[in-house]
Amino acid sequence: MAENSNYDLEEDMIPVFLINGFLEAGKTDFIRYTMRQDYFQTKGRTLLLLCEEGESEYDEAGLRECNTVLVPIQKVSDLNSVNLKALEDQYKPERVIIEWNGMWNQDDLYDGPMSEKVLAKQQGRKPGYEVSLPDSWSIYQVITIIDGSTLPLYLGNMKPFLGQMLRQSEMVIVNRCDDIAQETLTDYRRKIRAMGQNASIILEGKDGEIPQDTLPEDLPYDINGDKIDILPEDYGIWFVDCMDNPDRYVGKKVTFSAMVLKRAQMPDNEFVPGRMAMTCCAQDMTFLGFVCKGKPKEIAPYRTRDWVKITARVEKEYREEYHGEGPVLDLDSIARTGEIKEPAGF
Repeated sequence: MAENSNYDLEEDMIPVFLINGFLEAGKTDFIRYTMRQDYFQTKGRTLLLLCEEGESEYDEAGLRECNTVLVPIQKVSDLNSVNLKALEDQYKPERVIIEWNGMWNQDDLYDGPMSEKVLAKQQGRKPGYEVSLPDSWSIYQVITIIDGSTLPLYLGNMKPFLGQMLRQSEMVIVNRCDDIAQETLTDYRRKIRAMGQNASIILEGKDGEIPQDTLPEDLPYDINGDKIDILPEDYGIWFVDCMDNPDRYVGKKVTFSAMVLKRAQMPDNEFVPGRMAMTCCAQDMTFLGFVCKGKPKEIAPYRTRDWVKITARVEKEYREEYHGEGPVLDLDSIARTGEIKEPAGF
């Protein structure tokens, strides 16, 4: 866990550190290690909400040393604002850590209770639990821990649950990668990036972090030229690699077909060309695109959902969408083109 986060914390709010992962991924070991680091020390009390128990456990002496009180959460319905506010009043924590159960639906933590009410009404049933945080709590940092040795199982059978966790993550740590081939790690990184677009991805083995610049390249286009033609079937691969390695694309021209997206309040010299991608399942489609800048008179004729073929130069600049620097396209040419019906793949 880091001192800085992608999430803004308002004054007098209690920061919540949400630690994701499936059973035995290493969440408890990560939290125990982090709580002992100098950068994570605090004068106040830490409230640790344990949503599942694995083989690793917290010892009472260690919790006392870190001024931490542990409260088991037996079922997801207990994560509601009334129960959590009662815990706040009882323990008066300076911060909260939630060790999440990977089999619980996490979306309601961000959508609030209205999502369950709306869903229940649509399905013609009474509302069930309403997962929500107290108004005085604010999610400050989301970290997902993944066991690299079991990742194929979860990608094959529990991808929607994994997608829920990765969607909001700002850091993903994939551990136990020692016996995994480099080509496989490259594939893992690409799939994780598709589900967690804004996350920093760390690969770890028993000797520490694995340098990702040593992983083999597996790109279906020639990256060495000054101009790169992105075929429709390669768009997802290009998007992920450009997000991960923007510096290698800066100054190069790219040509690709995409759908236009114009957000509300967007400047008239900007739009977002991109493609829909199926990151988890058919019901979980995500729009993958980069901000593109050009002359307003060139952009004005195009509306959201128009299909265009563009050529643009890749630049890098600070954007709030990235919470830092990221790829931005400088438009060179734009023309209408036919729709691509298939979602982008990886």
